[in-house]
Amino acid sequence: MKVLITGGAGFIGHHVVKQLIDSGHDVMIIDNLSRSLRENIEFIKELGVLLKPIDVRDLNSLSDAFKEFRPEAVVHAAALIDVEESVKHPGLYAEVNVTGSANVGKASCGVGASRIIYLSSAAVYGEPKYLPIDENHPTEPLSPYGASKLGGELLIKSLSRSLKKTNYVVLRLFNVYGPGQSPDSPYSGVITKFISRVKSGQPPIIYGDGEQVRDFIHVKDVAKAVEKALTTELLNETYNIGSGKPTTINELANAILKISGKEELKPRHEAPRPGDIRLSYADISKALNQLKWRPETSLEKGIKELIESITN
Repeated sequence: MKVLITGGAGFIGHHVVKQLIDSGHDVMIIDNLSRSLRENIEFIKELGVLLKPIDVRDLNSLSDAFKEFRPEAVVHAAALIDVEESVKHPGLYAEVNVTGSANVGKASCGVGASRIIYLSSAAVYGEPKYLPIDENHPTEPLSPYGASKLGGELLIKSLSRSLKKTNYVVLRLFNVYGPGQSPDSPYSGVITKFISRVKSGQPPIIYGDGEQVRDFIHVKDVAKAVEKALTTELLNETYNIGSGKPTTINELANAILKISGKEELKPRHEAPRPGDIRLSYADISKALNQLKWRPETSLEKGIKELIESITN
């Protein structure tokens, strides 16, 4: 299958690229490379995948690339992802995540792509009304980031319904971690940041009391969920992609310290961050039953592998 991936040089994107290439798909990447690690870009080059440095806000260039490649399916992974940054720059997040998604949707429909796989976020739910969170949970995002991801969802869905050319599958990702995240970047996930600090002999920094609950899912499991979404016959559906298991930030920090053999480094607590959700973990029964996807990497195994990859 010919698959175009936006944000394919990013953290999640480059893992999706590898998964699809390994499965025999013909892949092209669109990415403005503004926040891509050099190692990830080099990895893409080694795979020999065509990469066009285009910003999703540039509809004309985007449409030209789509017409040239004529993808059968599109994976829309390009996005800005930092909650704190979105509070400071909500307009930027609206431009990239909402307008960008509208452009990708329009370009996809314009070439008659059969489906768009939209990588959304658990941030669309906001503070949970109940746990675990299923796909029918109300969407009341707390942050501009969450609002922008929900806006992207709605635009993709509405274009699909209006034009009746391109179907969609929305994957609402919970807390994704794994190799390929820069530990030095302000946009990295909490696991990568904790490991980086512990590796350098510094204690993990926990914002708030550490009793916040998260659902951590390995990036390779996310890539496999994307592949399932490309082949499923159940279209125009939304799926939670997480582990389905709650973990507090305190538990996470202590697990990393234990696995690293540095339990003497006690976590340091700082003030809570604005826009952060208190409790969040997924009900993944719909993905298990309908998408026929199942997470395979345990948190302990994922942390061990990530410590080794960052250390090396």
